[in-house]
Amino acid sequence: MASTIQDIYLTGLRNAHALEVQAIQLLERQAERLENYPMMEARIREHIQESRNQSARLEDILRTHGTSESTFKDVMTGLMGNVAAIAHVPMQDEVLKNSFANFAFEHYEIASYNALLQMAEAAGDAAAPAALRQSLDEEVRMAQWIEQNLPEVVRTYMRLETEGKTAGR
Repeated sequence: MASTIQDIYLTGLRNAHALEVQAIQLLERQAERLENYPMMEARIREHIQESRNQSARLEDILRTHGTSESTFKDVMTGLMGNVAAIAHVPMQDEVLKNSFANFAFEHYEIASYNALLQMAEAAGDAAAPAALRQSLDEEVRMAQWIEQNLPEVVRTYMRLETEGKTAGR
């Protein structure tokens, strides 16, 4: 049985919601371990709140279509976010690996929101694009922040590592 444009759009919205759940879990685990990177910790905590707001926007859009997020997808992607965050913990260069992964993840979210904007248009949803663009803009700003601050993160990591301090966090 073929899917309708509306089915595809609703699946995309549920997938994006699950992605935000994963982002929140991932970033919360990272923020707990950034005592040597206060600027990064502050920005990550800010983005956790942005991600919560993005999740709520997606829930609102889904409700306007008479449906809701997928609890199964949310649980599974949230679990994957925790596992991904934990995977870097034993690494000496944990903060670098997390920075690289976050940069890639932000671009994945950017692509997701761009796709949702196309789907919303195709599905005739004129109300959702403003909220989707707001989320897209937040993801773009976070990706730009990571890119702009990566040189300082690398320098701080190298300084801490060569001083024998906890550089991984």
